[in-house]
Amino acid sequence: MNNVNYAKLSNAAKTRSTIGKIFTYFLLTVWGLIVLFPFYWMILTSVKSYGAYNSEFVPKFFTLTPTFKNYVDAFTTVSLGRYFTNTIVFTLITTAMMLIVIVLAAFAFARLEFKGKNLLFTIFLSLMMIPSELVIITNFQTITNLGLRNTFLGLILPSVTSVFYIYLLKENFELIPNELYLAAKVDGTSDFKYLMRVMVPICQPTLVTITILKVIECWNSYVWPRLITDDQNYFLVSNGIQEIRENGFGRENIPAMMAAVVVISVPLIVLFLVFHKKIMEGVSRGGTKG
Repeated sequence: MNNVNYAKLSNAAKTRSTIGKIFTYFLLTVWGLIVLFPFYWMILTSVKSYGAYNSEFVPKFFTLTPTFKNYVDAFTTVSLGRYFTNTIVFTLITTAMMLIVIVLAAFAFARLEFKGKNLLFTIFLSLMMIPSELVIITNFQTITNLGLRNTFLGLILPSVTSVFYIYLLKENFELIPNELYLAAKVDGTSDFKYLMRVMVPICQPTLVTITILKVIECWNSYVWPRLITDDQNYFLVSNGIQEIRENGFGRENIPAMMAAVVVISVPLIVLFLVFHKKIMEGVSRGGTKG
């Protein structure tokens, strides 16, 4: 009798567990469709012809006559290729310079001993409380006074450091046992050599995460490039999209506008899909200390 009751309870528990999983997966599927629908609609619109799009009084969720002419128009009608090149140059140089700055700063705060280090780091962290919009005017005046408007150097300089990334990397550096550093110093290893041969390889997941996040940040940068450049030769893709919209091209030809948005979005989507595990690994590593 006890075995029968146990079997019934076990079957009931399995049934509840199965129903719970089905309900959870159903909600996740619905939520996934809601999140992905804007991307689907963007791609669908980009492959519709100008005439087919304008003739739709009721939007259609598919097309039987896709066309890639909109992508050709996006590159030929406006200088999207030049905007792409500018953005790649800006992103690569800014990310490389930032990595150099934050690695050296994080190492100094994590391993070096100097007077006032804790106070200086506390003041440094307090900068995270200041909205970035408040320092844009100061940066604008500084860059303008230096005569660096409409230059790549003017675009790059305000973005070569990050308090958050320094803090994240410092926390990772402090996870490495200090005994390794002391042993290296006994062997006569310089600080820079120890940093490059020991600390950087160990913290590679976090550095990869920071690099990817910085690339995404640079690629999506809009306010500063829009403020400091008015020469199309230095426009980034974010400026380009705005320029496409303002010159009438985007307002009149929505499918071509969507094609330009797809082209700009694809590199970041691919980057995230390829490295999303490393991003999560690096962030979780930075949040664990012990």
